[in-house]
Amino acid sequence: METSLSPRRVLNAAYRLALLVFPSHSCKCSRQDFTLPQLCACLVLRQFYGLSFRKTEQLLSDSPQWLADIGLAEAPDHNTLWRAFNGLLKTRRINRMIDQTSNRFARAKLLQLWRKPLTLDSTCFERHHRSLHYDRRCRQIAAKRAGQSKNAEKPGTWGASVNAARRRTVATMPKLSMAVASSCHLILAVKAQIGNGSDAPDFGDLLRRSSKRASIRAVVADGGYDSEANHRTAREELKVRSIIPPGIGRPTSNLPRGRWRRHMARRFARKADRKLYGQRSQSETVNSMLKRNQGSALRSRTPERQRKEMLLRALTHNIALLCRQEEQG
Repeated sequence: METSLSPRRVLNAAYRLALLVFPSHSCKCSRQDFTLPQLCACLVLRQFYGLSFRKTEQLLSDSPQWLADIGLAEAPDHNTLWRAFNGLLKTRRINRMIDQTSNRFARAKLLQLWRKPLTLDSTCFERHHRSLHYDRRCRQIAAKRAGQSKNAEKPGTWGASVNAARRRTVATMPKLSMAVASSCHLILAVKAQIGNGSDAPDFGDLLRRSSKRASIRAVVADGGYDSEANHRTAREELKVRSIIPPGIGRPTSNLPRGRWRRHMARRFARKADRKLYGQRSQSETVNSMLKRNQGSALRSRTPERQRKEMLLRALTHNIALLCRQEEQG
């Protein structure tokens, strides 16, 4: 969807949005060759195309009309863009820009959360540009060779080495959790972290941020978000109907002990929320859109920059949806 958009339109939309959030300069004593909104728009364009900093500099240098649209006489150096990536992409600023996109969609009456639910889901990105199958086979071959050469007398060493490598991979895997408006695929709240753990602790933060940006009637999530505390946060604190299958815990024929988890078990047994719970696939659609249009692997290497890159991907997705909405009028 996003790849059919004009990059020039995305650049201009990102610049107009950044003007509402960023000051002109971070310090009055800086060189002030470029403004912060201009650099932010260049970073969004880089993410939209999936380019390196050097290729982004070359693209902007070859597009003087794009530079003139955002008030630039020359393209920023790739080192300037690299430093801007680290300094501009703070979580609070990304949240403020998401506020602006959600406000525009709300004014256009496109969120429609009174009719369709808010959906929660998470996805993991690759830390480098190679497939998971190739990565897994490399670990297995390396572990097998190490077991044959050094620990051939220990039959369980090969499996233990593979499991240890898998644990290290999971602990360093970039993970992005999102709250999505199922009617228009707009991301209302986002949380980036390193390490593929349980989804349940992210439920409250995502729902609270989303409820500040729009009026929510129902929230839908998969079994990974199941917990009695999450149901109480939604139903008792925020007055939002929560639909989560009670799948956490050992398999048993007994009903869960918690009030709301027991209520969910009874409703799922008779498929009372089948139609509403089916909207959960819309968050998986957004995961697919992010990876299909912006790639499944991150360019950043350090955990801090990986978190910022995931936040920038979510913001770029929203800006592309905003451009599409403006095209359709």
